[in-house]
Amino acid sequence: MAVFEKRSRIRASPAVVFAFHERPDALALLTPPGDATTIISKDPGLQVGARTVLETRIGPIKQRLVAVHVAYEPGRMFADEMVDGPFARWLHTHTMEPDGEGGCWLTDHIEYALPLGWLGAVGGGWFARRTLRTMFDHRHEVTRVACEG
Repeated sequence: MAVFEKRSRIRASPAVVFAFHERPDALALLTPPGDATTIISKDPGLQVGARTVLETRIGPIKQRLVAVHVAYEPGRMFADEMVDGPFARWLHTHTMEPDGEGGCWLTDHIEYALPLGWLGAVGGGWFARRTLRTMFDHRHEVTRVACEG
């Protein structure tokens, strides 16, 4: 299983950063411009059981993604698992930890596996890593601007 992690210091408390993620429009704000992703439905909140359905394009192929929240600690972390979509496995944990200076560390930790086992990893691993890096660079910058401003 592959792991991707993005960690950034945000000059805002964990509570402020968590509250940003709870906003009804947070997912739309965090989606990079030009990304071919459409939010089909999203349950309110981040609590366990909340479900999000997205539609995206991977090259010319339309793909539906369904994620369900599987962990929730108010003000500190939440996690979602992809139950249907382009990855064979996807567990995404969002954590906000105090930095000791009034701000926090925002960490997105993703454990994932591409379809087709080793063949998928060899053929698409570079694409997945590049896409995740670009997406989470954008998400962390949007979060920083929203929470520090």
